[in-house]
Amino acid sequence: MNVKKKGMGDVAVIGMALFATFFGAGNLIFPPFLGINAGTEWFIGFLCFFVADVGVALAAIFAMIKTGDISINGLTGRIGKFPSFIVNMLIVCCIGPFLCIPRTAATTFEMGVLPLFPSFNSWIFGGIFFGLVLLFTIRPSSVIDVIGKFFTPLLVACLLGIILVGVLHPIGPVVVTTGFETAKEGVLAGYQTMDVLVSIVFIITIVTTAHDKGYKDTKSSIKIITQSSVFAAVALFVIYGGLCYLGATTSAGGFEGYNQAILLVAITKELIGNYGILILGIIVFFACITTAIGLVSSCASVFVTITNNKISYTKVVVAEVIFSYVISNFGISTIISIAGPILTLLYPVILVMIILSFFGKKIKNNNIFVGAALMALLASAADVLLGYGLPFEFAKSLPLATFQCGWVLPALIGGIVGKFIPMSEKAILESKNQADLA
Repeated sequence: MNVKKKGMGDVAVIGMALFATFFGAGNLIFPPFLGINAGTEWFIGFLCFFVADVGVALAAIFAMIKTGDISINGLTGRIGKFPSFIVNMLIVCCIGPFLCIPRTAATTFEMGVLPLFPSFNSWIFGGIFFGLVLLFTIRPSSVIDVIGKFFTPLLVACLLGIILVGVLHPIGPVVVTTGFETAKEGVLAGYQTMDVLVSIVFIITIVTTAHDKGYKDTKSSIKIITQSSVFAAVALFVIYGGLCYLGATTSAGGFEGYNQAILLVAITKELIGNYGILILGIIVFFACITTAIGLVSSCASVFVTITNNKISYTKVVVAEVIFSYVISNFGISTIISIAGPILTLLYPVILVMIILSFFGKKIKNNNIFVGAALMALLASAADVLLGYGLPFEFAKSLPLATFQCGWVLPALIGGIVGKFIPMSEKAILESKNQADLA
């Protein structure tokens, strides 16, 4: 085979793997909801969403590659052993049984089942959904690979078809909306997809795939992953932009009161009728269940590693499935409301780690990481507590607070202060051991 053609083929394969990794339940439901609320500012909201989601997720991948430690500790290790353990556990819990996995079932139920069978019980559906997840997670099957490779492109094709219809025949005019902080909500929606956290866990699979295809040295591995990332990013840009625009075409009225999941169903029904809803429901089911299977397996593997194999993979999988099953019945809106404050706290710490990791070899004092992460956490905590009515008004006055990035200046100050705090002998030893492992 021609080397150039082989390279292009590998870019497409790995690019689709990246796309499939990032494109889950949240990626379907957040853009239209952002569009209906942003109205004429939908493109601004979409750009903020895209950067906070895809942009930061890809940055996390490249940061981990740059550190040389392709593991969940690749980003968090330099804030200390115990803080790193806590952050890593929170990451696994968020993309696992607390939020992400339950959301796949809740989204499938509200988008694929309720529109067709309004009286169907969520607990019965959840039992069927997670029964299949458990079956295929404990006993992996090539059937799942076939489903993933077939239904992901089919989902994309169907969505492109819906978007095309919506562009050619808009539901209504895009109007000015009020009382909506477009930029801030766009960033928050990007956080809610949790793709940044997912990328931290899935990076091992991405790099392994590149290595298996013959890109074993650092230079060729980074090159193929970069090209594949551009491939995935372009595809996501088109899909996200289209979905956000579809939501904006409903801003004139008639779609008020819908939650994130039902809005896309209502848009699909308006554009192509009930038959379209059936197709969308089937595709969403297979897309979400394969995502759930991948998340259960990945999170279980990481959890076993974090706990030094003290708990078996099978036991972790069973516990994940049971917990996710219960949480999924809270409904998509409740899950999203729970996720908001948690991600507002966790994301700035991760973003600080990503940014500093690009300069990791030049930063000799780990207290720079600790100070920056701690101050980012405190600033974010103030923002969350302000939302609950506590007197932390200063959080609104911080630079970039409008873009949900009020933590940036405090993190910068924390990093500068940390530079002048000497590392302890224990921290120096841990840092040396981590560098040797990398």
